[in-house]
Amino acid sequence: MNPSQQRTAPPSATTAVPPGAPEGHGIGASLTAADLVPKTEGTFPYAADLWAEGLLWAALHRSPHAHARIVSVDTSAAEAMPGVRVVVTHRDLPDGAAHGRGVRDRPVFAHDVVRHHGEPVAAVAADHPDTARLAAAAIAVEYEILDPVTDPQAAFEADPLHPDGNLIRHIPLRYGDPQASGEVVVEGMYRIGRQDPAPIGAEAGLAVPRPDGGVEIYAAATDPHAVRDQVSACLGLAQDRVKVVVTGVPGATGDREDGSMQLPLGLLALRTGSPVKLLATREESFLGHAHRHPTLLRYRHHADARGKLVKVEAQILMDGGAYADTSAEALAAAVSFSCGPYVVPHAFVDGWVVRTNNPPSGHVRGEGAMQVCAAYEGQMDKLAAALGMDPAELRARNVMATGDLLPTGQTVTCPAPVAELLTAVREAPPPPAAETLLPGGPEGAGEPEVVRRGVGYGLGMVHMLGAEGADEVATATVRVSGGVATVICAAVETGQGFATLARQIVQEVLGVDEVHTAPVDTDQPAAGPACHGRHTWVSGGAVERAAKMVRTQLLQPLAQKFGMSAELLTIADGKITSYDGVLSTTVAEALEGKELWATAQCRPHPTEPLDAGGQGDAFVGLAFCAVRAVVDVDVELGAVRVVEMAVAQDVGKVLNPRQLAARIEAGVTQGVGAALMENLRTNKGIVRRPDFTGYPLPTALDAPDVRIVKLVEERDVVAPFGAKAASAAPVVTSPAAVAAAVRAATGRPVSRLPIRPQSAAVQQ
Repeated sequence: MNPSQQRTAPPSATTAVPPGAPEGHGIGASLTAADLVPKTEGTFPYAADLWAEGLLWAALHRSPHAHARIVSVDTSAAEAMPGVRVVVTHRDLPDGAAHGRGVRDRPVFAHDVVRHHGEPVAAVAADHPDTARLAAAAIAVEYEILDPVTDPQAAFEADPLHPDGNLIRHIPLRYGDPQASGEVVVEGMYRIGRQDPAPIGAEAGLAVPRPDGGVEIYAAATDPHAVRDQVSACLGLAQDRVKVVVTGVPGATGDREDGSMQLPLGLLALRTGSPVKLLATREESFLGHAHRHPTLLRYRHHADARGKLVKVEAQILMDGGAYADTSAEALAAAVSFSCGPYVVPHAFVDGWVVRTNNPPSGHVRGEGAMQVCAAYEGQMDKLAAALGMDPAELRARNVMATGDLLPTGQTVTCPAPVAELLTAVREAPPPPAAETLLPGGPEGAGEPEVVRRGVGYGLGMVHMLGAEGADEVATATVRVSGGVATVICAAVETGQGFATLARQIVQEVLGVDEVHTAPVDTDQPAAGPACHGRHTWVSGGAVERAAKMVRTQLLQPLAQKFGMSAELLTIADGKITSYDGVLSTTVAEALEGKELWATAQCRPHPTEPLDAGGQGDAFVGLAFCAVRAVVDVDVELGAVRVVEMAVAQDVGKVLNPRQLAARIEAGVTQGVGAALMENLRTNKGIVRRPDFTGYPLPTALDAPDVRIVKLVEERDVVAPFGAKAASAAPVVTSPAAVAAAVRAATGRPVSRLPIRPQSAAVQQ
């Protein structure tokens, strides 16, 4: 039984290339994504469009409490409803069935206790979606309500919320002389809110039982092999009995890696023997997936009278929510980058991440790095004020470069053009003065005479690939037949452009115009999750190596025929030529009648976990970004309008100019959302208004003018084509720059994100 799509995507079309962007094919060209037109027209098939013969519909019963003991679960009323096929709870699973991306500490269904609002307790399969939802609501669960632990500071002394305790991880970073001190000392406390990944499409999926007793899961999974492993472990199936097929992914910034929806789906399909579909509501989406870690940060910066940093002391407390997820990784990034892209001779940082009864936290683009960036850049502004120095000049005196050390003791071996990035945004021409568009919009209530303009700077850094010993590896196959190339790789296209990049790589190496990427499923070798720029580096590297192996297969017979080495032949503009011009033929002619293929792996150099003092070579590579924010603030109302974001970024190599610009613009907009409006609010652990009315996102009217003033192409020699991750760095840096600009406009400290109106208003 093969699921089908209710809508069929039309053939892709080519759009015009903007001025200045090269046309053609291969690396450096602005190729149009094959799925661009159907996505913009609304005809692209996503998981929500899946359908299969004999389809049943699933619904989950979720806890209305943030913390409660489950006294009893009565499913009889739901089971008696016409159209209901089955109701499942933890009793239908193997003992100890649990999942989680970092630590498998999360039950598929809560049984003894619920630990966060919206945690699944049971699931229903019925013949109609409304029946399924009514049946889920009819499940009677008796709860003994417990006091929730919602303050992460209280989690240290609270009773354990989980058998593993409340402390997920503590990293004590010790670097340099603890007695070191500076002539100027500033302190600050900063709070970062809970940002939701807010995927454009809510979670959906389809599970289909297999004749061998296994199950196939069709879902928008960004790490399908991890989902397969969790489904097989929780359902007690061998891995070869579980197959995950990736459907169209409606955008992802980390949230698509969670398997909590696929697990009940798989169980329902096995119990009913029928395909089962689940389509989450927007409320369920907010309650179910992981969010950015809310973080409390205390900092003390020491500097000498000339503005050179001497020591940084910090305490970082991250709220991991009910389960561990990827919190340990987020904390490692936060602690490691706690001093920012600056040279700091002495650093003493303690970082903790704890369990609470708040919504789960996990991987969201730039996790850990974004929170500390807002704090250390706030400190740099405080230092500049204390020294009577220009904030940009203070930053320029302290920026790191290649060869400097992180406070973890790791040498920065990759290109680190931080000074060049800062200079580029400092020297960029300012935007024109406001005319009619003021904070609050053209019809805003504010008056022009109370609007003040502010300029602020942010410097940020992110790590690429996994860290602390993660085994980074991807496998790819390139097959050429009939002059058409196909790339087979389990790297999921989430909107980051991997499918287009793979096409460009094969065009560059083989000179073949028509290149397709095969659909992704777990029958292919694993390529890992779509985060930290992994697929640009690791999966792109595997595609490049496989394509080069096919290139050798293509050129070797020609070279032998003419008595020369294959290295003396070049492929360019669809032609194969020798160094002396004796051989000249087209790629199409050379491929005629041939079918060539090769499989290759890419595995970057290994890293190591941080030791007991927070020291170690934990990261494969780093990427840097500088942002200058210009804002207008109505100081009576506290309304903020972002006028312009000038961005300079360290990208290593521009692979696709148009795609790169779009990723930077999207990252900046996501950062502006975190700075000004995005905060998933809770009351005693209960999510308040889990919808896009209660959780505002930047719209086209809120999106700032993003001006990319410089892209530094200093190749990272260990990365394929020298390219670096592009999406996360502007997300990390933009909130800090906006906060700095609001400080400059108002003179207020602005120590909380998102910035509240009362933080930007000035007493007249």
